[in-house]
Amino acid sequence: MAFPKPYADFVARLRVPTGFLLVAAFAWFSNPSAGSLAAGLPLSAAGVVLRGWAAGHLSKDRRLANSGPYAHTRNPLYLGTLLVAAGLAIASRSIGLAVLFAAVFLLVYLPVIELVEQHLRKIFPEYAGYAEAVPRLGLRWRCPSSTEVFQFALYTYNREYQALAGFVAGAVLLAYKVWSKG
Repeated sequence: MAFPKPYADFVARLRVPTGFLLVAAFAWFSNPSAGSLAAGLPLSAAGVVLRGWAAGHLSKDRRLANSGPYAHTRNPLYLGTLLVAAGLAIASRSIGLAVLFAAVFLLVYLPVIELVEQHLRKIFPEYAGYAEAVPRLGLRWRCPSSTEVFQFALYTYNREYQALAGFVAGAVLLAYKVWSKG
């Protein structure tokens, strides 16, 4: 699916403000139960772990990330975001939030993924071959081995702890809503 560049540039600037609106909608419209938390939070946690693993392999614009989760999927940060959102939608027990999260992913994140991939093609000549071998958001199960390992310094440099903090805050909010219902 190709998005016009002006649209992709526009929604790229909206990504952060849209995130704040999603948080507000999530806080207001979520109606969790103990069962929905048990079903959704593990999926969200898996997304946070995937994002963290990816951040520990990502040296933005310095070298092509193709180790760790990048050996399996070209966009593990965005795939992790999708898992976090899906899990939170399940945990929130709100069809409206699920539709909203899906719409934002389709209309904002997919165009941003295209922009990122265009940028990577320009700065890394080897990106074209990598893109042919590794799915955009799907998974490649058989991967060549790599000597690259997770680097906690990259995790902190990429400030991925913010995603972890956001997940914890969302989980606490949902748990509080369940607890306060009695």
